[in-house]
Amino acid sequence: MRPPIEYVSPAEALSVIQSGNRVFIHGSAQTPSFMMQHLALQKDRLRNVELVNISVYGDMVVDKPEYQGHFHINSLFVSASIRDAVKEGRADYVPVFLSEIPELFKQGILPLDVAIVQVSVPDRHGYCSLGVSVDIARSAVNTAKIVIAQVNPNVPRTHGDGMIHVNRFHAMVYCEDPLHEAVFGGSVSPEEARIGQYIAELIEDRSTLQMGIGAIPDAVLKCLGNHKDLGVHTEMCSDGIIDLFERDIINNKYKKIHPNKTVTGFALGTKRLYDYVNDNPAFAFLDIDYVNETSVIRRNPKMVAINSAVEIDLTGQVCADSIGTFQFSGIGGQMDFMRGAALSEGGKPIIALPSRTAKGIARIVPFLKQGAGVVTTRGHVHYVVTEYGVAYLYGKNLRQRAKALIDIAHPDDREMLERACHERFKVFPGQ
Repeated sequence: MRPPIEYVSPAEALSVIQSGNRVFIHGSAQTPSFMMQHLALQKDRLRNVELVNISVYGDMVVDKPEYQGHFHINSLFVSASIRDAVKEGRADYVPVFLSEIPELFKQGILPLDVAIVQVSVPDRHGYCSLGVSVDIARSAVNTAKIVIAQVNPNVPRTHGDGMIHVNRFHAMVYCEDPLHEAVFGGSVSPEEARIGQYIAELIEDRSTLQMGIGAIPDAVLKCLGNHKDLGVHTEMCSDGIIDLFERDIINNKYKKIHPNKTVTGFALGTKRLYDYVNDNPAFAFLDIDYVNETSVIRRNPKMVAINSAVEIDLTGQVCADSIGTFQFSGIGGQMDFMRGAALSEGGKPIIALPSRTAKGIARIVPFLKQGAGVVTTRGHVHYVVTEYGVAYLYGKNLRQRAKALIDIAHPDDREMLERACHERFKVFPGQ
């Protein structure tokens, strides 16, 4: 018989962390906020502790000015919780494809001394689950010298790569905090709704979908009520897929890779989603170096990748992670799936964005803002969708691309764009 589980206090569990250590912090809905609060209490004994993570939710505490010199966040993706810290120089950002982050751990480029993860309670065999965030956490647990578990009965048990035996944990701390939640499709603007409809018209029956984060992917899902036999292979999923599952519109019947299962790296949404994936064999939560591997993605025919952008220039360069020099998010998995969909038989890589920001600023522009990062190159862009239509750029020269993008820009921006197009590409009337 397995001996009873022994839980320890947060202070005892965290006592193994030493000055100069690199510590992985579990992310998204699984962000271990309870342990972060207690880690902050150990400030006085620790110096130069580096924290590595992707998207984190909730109050990280240690990103505040008073913790400088004690803790430093070196993030692989910038989320709202740490955006100000990155902007003000108290945290850093590493640009990297989501699919390649596990290699940073495995190859010792970012070797991990400690990993702090939030997991489900152990089952009768002693296995806990990484819940709804397997993504890079699987590789972090595999490679870290020491693993600390925040054990929470609110964490779902998910199928796939997320199982970890209690013997792997150096210490286990019990808490009953609710998981972090996010609502993406609550208020869809008329522009986003039209974009969703345009994209839905591009999706054929028996397609396999990848959806990025935000209102537009959820707007697309709301427009798929008349589709049949869709599949899902995505880095993340949200509440929008549940209704399509229950109506048998998403059933994964015709996928070549993992038929009959939705493949994802993590889930982020509301408690309804977390309850839905709990012990649900129709979902496989897998290591991100597999989920986002281009050679895997492309094996599903009719792969449709739907991703958003901050702005796009007239040649098709896509900025998706920054607003000028302001680091807003990260490279993430956009390029992994844009390339995978492009190489898929019948695949469609799609960039979707409203023609203007909420403040009326153009998002189709002559030039990207100074300091903006190019996430998807113009050589990788196929479809661009705004509320004014669809531009197909693949195989088009620079003049043709500019004309196609001007046609889907906001009407009040087109004259400005036409002048820029003429100046740069010497486009004359009728060309």
